[in-house]
Amino acid sequence: MKSIISALTMLAALAAPVSAYAHPRLVAADPKAESTVAKPTKLTLTFSETLVGPISGVEITMTGMPGMANHKPMPVKGFKTEVTDKTMTVVLPRALPAGTYDLKWHAVAADQHRIEGKYSFKVK
Repeated sequence: MKSIISALTMLAALAAPVSAYAHPRLVAADPKAESTVAKPTKLTLTFSETLVGPISGVEITMTGMPGMANHKPMPVKGFKTEVTDKTMTVVLPRALPAGTYDLKWHAVAADQHRIEGKYSFKVK
């Protein structure tokens, strides 16, 4: 009987909702991964969980420029990151020039685990 109660207790613990411990994942982005856009002034990332603003953010790097075959990666600076609930908005000081970009994001939700990801997009 004791082993049955122990087994049922373990099953109940495993079946408990784990959403409070879920890690944030990127569910939508503008611009989208591998897309080509016209000179954006704002980037928007939407996650599956509410984010902790001060410890979530992005890095943007220009990885290619038209007409410059050996362009070294160049970090984009001067943008502001705003977090509201599940949405991270990156406001750029000016439109991104034509080129290819890598966007690396890091997101922290209530569980305090830092989750990272990366995708690329092009500006025409």
